Order: sequence, then C-alpha cells, then structure tokens
Amino acid sequence: MAAAASSIDRSGALEITQRLTEICGPPFARFAGPADEVAGRAARWVAVPGAPAAAARVLRLAAAHGLTVVPRGAGTKIDWGAVPEQVDILLDTGRLAGIGHETVGAPTAEVGAGTPLRAVQATLERTGQRLAVDAPSPGATLGGVLAAGEAGPLRHRHGSPCDQLVGVRYLTADGELVDAGGGAPGLDLARLLCGSQGGLGVLVSATLRVQPVPASRLWISRPVWTPLEVNDLVRAILAARLDPAAVELDLTATRPHRPPRPDDPSAAARARHPSMAGRAHAPARAGSLVVLLEGGPADTVERAERLVALLDGHATVTHSPPTWWRRYPFAPGDTALRIEVPITDLHAAVYALRDAAGAPVPVRGSAGLGVVHAALPGSLPAERVASILAAVRGVLLARKGRCVVLAAPPQVRRAVDLWGELTTVPRLRAAKEHLDPHHRLAPGRLPGGL
Repeated sequence: MAAAASSIDRSGALEITQRLTEICGPPFARFAGPADEVAGRAARWVAVPGAPAAAARVLRLAAAHGLTVVPRGAGTKIDWGAVPEQVDILLDTGRLAGIGHETVGAPTAEVGAGTPLRAVQATLERTGQRLAVDAPSPGATLGGVLAAGEAGPLRHRHGSPCDQLVGVRYLTADGELVDAGGGAPGLDLARLLCGSQGGLGVLVSATLRVQPVPASRLWISRPVWTPLEVNDLVRAILAARLDPAAVELDLTATRPHRPPRPDDPSAAARARHPSMAGRAHAPARAGSLVVLLEGGPADTVERAERLVALLDGHATVTHSPPTWWRRYPFAPGDTALRIEVPITDLHAAVYALRDAAGAPVPVRGSAGLGVVHAALPGSLPAERVASILAAVRGVLLARKGRCVVLAAPPQVRRAVDLWGELTTVPRLRAAKEHLDPHHRLAPGRLPGGL
C-alpha cells in the first residue's frame, strides 16, 4: 500500500487531485498543507465531500489507487491514539453535517457526523431538548466524539455517547454505505466504530436518544484531602440513592501542607481519618469532589439538602459548575492518560500514579464510574514515562483496571505501549478484516497495529 502511494509521480498526483476536485467541488479538494497531519503524520491530500455519496466515491478512488484514508472531524483529538502508518487522503467530514428533521418531542435525533456538538445542543434546546452528551473537547463534532470514544460527566447517569446510539450510518473502506440500527441489523458491529479513530469505517451520521432539558441543575462541591477519602465519599454518595447525573473528581498536582486552624470544625475529623495515620497534621485540600443533580426544582433542592447533610455540612451548592468541569487535566504536549478501574480501587490507582511519579499528578474525571484522566509533564524523559506506566499498570492489572495513553510527545509514543494489555484485540482484528481487509482506513491507529 505504501509502495503504491509512493510510486505515484507528479502527473499521477495531479490526476488524483483533479478527481478529488470533481467529486468534492473546486474549493473542497487540495494538496495537504503543513497543518494537515494525524498524530504527526503528514497527509498528501485533503478531501471534503459534501454528501455520503461523494464520500463513498473518495473511498473508491482511494481503493483504486491503493491509497490510505483517515477521517477527520474538527481535529480536536487528531493527536490522540497511535500514529497511522500512512495518511494519503485526509477525509474531512465537515460537510457531512446537519440534524435530521424530527417532530418536536421525538425520542431520537439523527445527526450528521461532521456537525459540531455545540450546534446540535443549541438546535435541540430551542425545543426544550438535549443530547445527554457533554464531551470536554471544545468544538468537537459528533463523529469525532464517537470515533475517539469520548465522554463527559453525564456518562455517570446516561452512559457514554456510544451507549446512547440507536442507529449509525457509515462507509466501509470500499465505499459501501451501511445502515445499522433502527430495525436494521449490525448495530453491535457498528458500535465498534466508537473509539476506533477512523480505523474501521467512516461515520456518516448517528441517531441518538434525546431527552428534555432538566428544569433545574445544582452542583454540590466538597473539598477533599486524600484519595482514600474520595473512595469513602463516593461510596456514601452512591449508597444514598440520590440519582446523581455526575460525580466528578478534580485532584491538583500540588500538595502544600499547613497546620489545622483552631477554628476549623472539620480538622479533628480529618486528622482521625485512616488515610492520615502517621501524619503530623492534615495536608491542605488536594482537590474537590463535585456532584451534579438534575430534575425538577423542588426535587433537586431536596436531594441537594440531603447530600449536604451526608457530607457533614462541608459542601457548597451552586447553580453553575466549577471552572474545571468538562475540562481535561492535560495540556498540549503533555502525556495524557485515561485510567479505568473499579470505583473501590480508584484511590489505589491514584496513589500508584503518585508514587511512581514521585509527586502528586493532576487527576480529573468520573469518580462515580472509576474513569479518570491524568497528565504527566511533556518534559519527562520517555524512559521515565515508561517506568511510571509499568508501575501503574502493574497495580491496575490485579484490580482489573487499565491505563491507556491517549496522547504523548513523539519521543514518548516511540518508547511506550500506548494500550497495555487489551482483551478486545481479537474482536477488533475480526472487525478490521470484515470492514477493511486491505487496511486502507487509518492503518496502525488501532491497538495491535491494526
């Protein structure tokens, strides 16, 4: 495949550019520029088809010339995942956008893959509805959210966006348009496209459940001092059956110490907590645990009052989220991690990460599900990151958890296993052979080098 692409001379490249222009229209096909890359791998052409039929023709053209294709949405997570072996055509889904015409109050909505998520929500809110999808990436398209397997705080109550799918339209590597769900077979196979980074198919549209916009939303914030305390609090919150929409944790990277204030009524309780055994005094707060409650105004207030009482009165109630809500703890250039572990072992994962790094590490995410993100500085040497990953994965393995590297500097990518041990590789391999037997779609982006 790489040999076929590299053998295309200048006249052949111009011919492919002309064909792409005929398919997509003059403004929507071109040679790739410096910004057109995927996890550092430069593309050769960019095509922006205006309809599924045009996208199918792009894929058939690529197949005829042995070219690889990588789909791109808004590009907010283009650096996530493994570096593809080759990127010949970057298929931009920006024109595969729009929301299907549904009657007001319909239980589902069909959304084009290239539609920005915030545009979907703004449109639905005019009729008092929403998607229970709140991915953290600003400007992300729905297709990009699904392809990256991204989810935000609302996953606690409503599941991930992939869990909410009731139908999918996608293109195989050969340009065949497949309708799955909505009475058609194949939805289980189509769900594998979630998190596949475009390696199994090109998403065209997705049909998801919609729901009424909640009449009231309250955020209850409780400072926390140790990861073990977080474990106790989360267990108590879930046992109280308060039906939270989200239970989010934010742990900072600093750990300054201070003596307890004489007038602090909670100092004695913190000092007696088992996690403080052997410490001279309690550390300053390590972060916050925040619970989102949604529903009718009276019911939400009543549940908030019960939650504040459960948290010993050390909580505050607001009508807006904290500044870190729906934001990742990592920045461009950092090594971005996703940790998944049973909630009863989340504190063990955080302690393992801290001990391996030799200092507190910023951690943020859904404590109520045991799915959090963490950030290692981009300045850390690759061998140091590799040793931290090995230590954390060793702890998680015994707890049926996992740690995945979402993004990292180039030298770290080359030195570490991004995925760790995965039991899903055989199923992904079977899906790849079925949907893309010639490995033309984002080759190498999937685990196992698929």
